[in-house]
This record gives sequence, C-alpha cells and structure tokens, in this order.
Amino acid sequence: MTVRTLATVRTLATVLLVAVPAAALAACGGGGPSASAGAPIPVVATTTIHADIVARIGGDRVSVSSIVPKGGEVHTFDPSPQDVARVAAARLIVANGLGLDDWLAGLARDAGTTAPIVSLGDAVPADELILEEGVPNPHAWLDPHLAATYGRATAEALGRIDPANGAAYTANADSFAAEMTALADELQATFEAIPAEDRKVVSFHDAMPYFARAFDLEIVGVIVSAPGQDPSAGELAALVDAIRASGARVILSEIQFSDELARTIAAETGAKVVSDLYTDSLGDPPVDTYPGMLRYDVDRIVAALR
Repeated sequence: MTVRTLATVRTLATVLLVAVPAAALAACGGGGPSASAGAPIPVVATTTIHADIVARIGGDRVSVSSIVPKGGEVHTFDPSPQDVARVAAARLIVANGLGLDDWLAGLARDAGTTAPIVSLGDAVPADELILEEGVPNPHAWLDPHLAATYGRATAEALGRIDPANGAAYTANADSFAAEMTALADELQATFEAIPAEDRKVVSFHDAMPYFARAFDLEIVGVIVSAPGQDPSAGELAALVDAIRASGARVILSEIQFSDELARTIAAETGAKVVSDLYTDSLGDPPVDTYPGMLRYDVDRIVAALR
C-alpha cells in the first residue's frame, strides 16, 4: 500500500470508528460481527469478479459486495468511508492475494474487524503460478481451470464460518468446477478458428499470461509494466520493433484504461486495437458474470485475430 493510500485508509477508519455504531464493529469468535439466525452471511470481496465467484459458491446463504466497483482499477484503488463500513460489518473478507490487493489487509485492520481474510490466489498450486522475476503474476482467475480453484477455496472459507452448510458450499464448488471445465473447452474451440502461428498479441498491462497459457496465445510484449507507470520512449520503440519482428496483429487493452498508447503503437505497426476487454472487473450485461466476461473477451479477441 502506498503512503497516500495508507493515510487515506487511516483517516477513513477514524471517521468510521466515530460514525459506525459499536454493534457493527463487534467481533464474534474471530469471525467478524455476529449474524442474525438465518440471515445471509455478509461477505466483502475485493473485486466484482471475486464477488461473483463468492455468490456462485454461497448462493442465497451469502450477501456479497465488491469493494472495487465494476469498471474500477484494483491496482490503484482508494477506499471510501462506505467501504470501511462494509468491511467492518463483514463476517468474511475475500481477497485475490498474490500482491494484487495487499491494501485490503490494511483496510481491514484499520476498520477494526476480526473477520477472516481469505486470499483465493493462495490456493493455486505453486507449479501453476506464472512467475515474473520470482514474483507470482496475480491474475490467475483468467484461466477458468484456476478459477475453479478459487471456487474451492471459497467453499472452504465459507464452511469454516458456517459449518452447518459446509456440504452445500462444497457441492456448489463442484458444480462450479464442472462449469469451468466446460467453459474452458468451449473457449478453446472458439480459438481453434485461428491458426496457432497467428495467435500473437500485445497486452496493455501484464494481466494476460494465465489467459494466454490457457488458450495458446503468444504475448509479444506489454505496453506498461504496471498500471500508472508510463513506458519510456525507448521502451515504446523496443515494443514497436518486437511487434514488427513477430508479426503480431492485435493489441489488447482494457476498459478501465485509456487506449491512447495502444492506438499510438497501432498507428506505427498497423496492428488492430481491442480496447474494451474486461480482465480485472465485471461490467454491464453481457459481462456481468465471470463466464460472461470470458466469453465476451474471447469473442472480441478472436474477431480481431481473424
């Protein structure tokens, strides 16, 4: 968490500790605030994608909200007083982990909650993580097979705070895993319309390696090393050279970022730009669910690669 974000969270926490009733902050056996009998379990997730997975596993036994709104940017997000209040009232807090949303731990700590935090990315087997200079890339959910792992980790977390319904959560996770297997097969079949040697792309930021591995794409390069860090002139020139040398024909950008740099590079190379992909967030229909988001992205990418 940056110094500015940490200061923001502490200020918001101070405000909320005054404004939020004490009952909303009361912990119950290490599991956050107590819940009324039969009431859905309040869960807070980092992003809309994680919230959708929680909703699929928890069903009507949970009430889940996302801290980062749809279309928001998880890497650079600053919480609001309302976010602090929701975290304070949650019985379970769901993060991605793997360095994506480390700010959530500080937000939970300063909100005064004792609700457990589960980092779904930590459930991904070590040999399936993609490392960059020894650090795991956090965007594992973009491989539907690994999204199934997120579902199982969610079921385990819900079962720990609601053991009476543990079998139901496990059954839902099994159904979700089967859905993800079918989804992966469906999307792979969609990509088969594109010859393997033509599946070369550039991504705006380093969000796509798990997706690329799952669907046999080659990522020739990325425009920015991290959101908020513009490339130097030399880095842009090197990327242009890499695109020309590889024959990559498509630049992938995402809805939450400006596509100005992508279009500048496209003008130099003749590549097409897909500027409305969803990777870190859901949106309006048809991208309001995790499977809908992946289908939308694949359709847009395949159309550009044709």
